[in-house]
Amino acid sequence: MPKRGKKYLEALKLVDRSKAYPIAEAIELVKKTNIAKFDATVEVAFRLGVDPKKADQQIRGAVVLPHGTGKVARVLVFAKGEKAKEAEAAGADYVGDTEYINKIQQGWFDFDVVVATPDMMGEVGKLGRILGPKGLMPNPKTGTVTFDVAKAVQEIKAGKVEYRVDKAGNIHVPIGKVSFDNEKLAENFAAVYEAILKAKPAAAKGTYVKNVTITSTMGPGIKVDPSTVAVAQ
Repeated sequence: MPKRGKKYLEALKLVDRSKAYPIAEAIELVKKTNIAKFDATVEVAFRLGVDPKKADQQIRGAVVLPHGTGKVARVLVFAKGEKAKEAEAAGADYVGDTEYINKIQQGWFDFDVVVATPDMMGEVGKLGRILGPKGLMPNPKTGTVTFDVAKAVQEIKAGKVEYRVDKAGNIHVPIGKVSFDNEKLAENFAAVYEAILKAKPAAAKGTYVKNVTITSTMGPGIKVDPSTVAVAQ
């Protein structure tokens, strides 16, 4: 177990680790226990009752946060012709085709999200071994393989975040910054929670959402009582 600093241990004393807090209290605690000197990211973690090894229990998607993440993503779009012009007009940071494939193969990664038109995926597929492990490969399930590149870019710039279950059945998603108003963080949390509920695989049995925790970048985890979150199910 890693050794914790004094500030972290002091922050941990404010948290009852046996308790699941109402979302409003949990957000308040996230701010009180934030020990970072910068505007830390607030993240939510879900422990789900799924078996990610089974193809019919994979969970992957994306959701647009009502109030964004506090960071404007750098978007790379693989497109040609009119679609390239649409991507540029929508605010994409980088737009092109083979020149950017070559740059990435040479180690260039000055972007956060990759979008591609379906007709480009034959070429973009060559980057699978590079982009895949970094979670950057375009995917239809997250809306990043599409001919509607303008909409994709606009949503990403507005605060669209992707989620994907890991090998242990967990999903981690950023929902904003500690500087956000409590209400904005709560609404972003609710949007993510609703998306996760809707993504429940039909094959999943038993308790679906086993545990929900929110935390700041360097702060302790705080359990959330999901029943205190108003979502449309």
